[in-house]
Amino acid sequence: MISEGLKTLICVADCGSFNQAAERLFLSPPAVMKQVNALEAELGLKLLERSRRGVRLTAGGEILYRHARKMQREGEAALAEARRAMEAEKSVLRVGTSLLNPCKPFMDLWQRLGERASGFKIEVTPFDDDRAGILSVVARVGADFDFIVGVCDSAQWLRLCRFLPLGAYSHCVAAPIGHPLAGRQRLRMRDLRGETLVMVKRGDSPANDRLRDALERERPQVRIEDADHFYDISVFNRCAREGKLLLTLECWKDVHPGLTTLPVEWDYAIPYGLLCAREPSSEARSFLRKAGLAAGKSDF
Repeated sequence: MISEGLKTLICVADCGSFNQAAERLFLSPPAVMKQVNALEAELGLKLLERSRRGVRLTAGGEILYRHARKMQREGEAALAEARRAMEAEKSVLRVGTSLLNPCKPFMDLWQRLGERASGFKIEVTPFDDDRAGILSVVARVGADFDFIVGVCDSAQWLRLCRFLPLGAYSHCVAAPIGHPLAGRQRLRMRDLRGETLVMVKRGDSPANDRLRDALERERPQVRIEDADHFYDISVFNRCAREGKLLLTLECWKDVHPGLTTLPVEWDYAIPYGLLCAREPSSEARSFLRKAGLAAGKSDF
């Protein structure tokens, strides 16, 4: 808010030496001297008395220093107030996050938008993945959250919210530590012969149902054990404890330390993306337009 010359004068006066001021300003001593000399020449005033013991302000320099210090403080206060006002004007986006539905993909999207996202600030709200209550969480999208990032082709979820796909995660198999398959780098479907594979029960997810159909048709020796339509951490705990394989996703590879997630040589995946209200808030619509995920209000 004040000139570089005045900033340099203040620093030299505070340090009492060109050398110490140069270290603080990350400049060379000759560069600091040059700035002070230029300021003196511009103002037509001698501001510093130089001696072997250092420098001190002249009477005129003292007056200029005092007023420059005041201007510097007032300028910093004005800048901070202006920044606070700009922050207050930003639209707040409330993003839900959980162990199985982390908000990182949303944050990655927000950061990729760069300057286009400068009008938004993010408020992250945790929620529980409990399979018995997850539908009530999804139903609160638009009320408690503007967005949740989730793996989703669930018919039950899609009745409650709008889904905007961002990509897909490959289906994988998680093997408990110590299981004969846990040391493999990659699996083939035939490696599952004779194993018990835990997966979500039929009827809610077309992507999972297609994979189940392929297993029942091509590998009937695989024993499929139904979990609920939605996973929570208890499913991971049970498979690790009972030594059973778990149908999982590449994004969940770090969910449980007792399970090793292995890619499989098959072409099965499930979409992930943003869950939002069927009638998003104006702030959410604005973000979606900037992200190229909605053309306008008419999309909703």
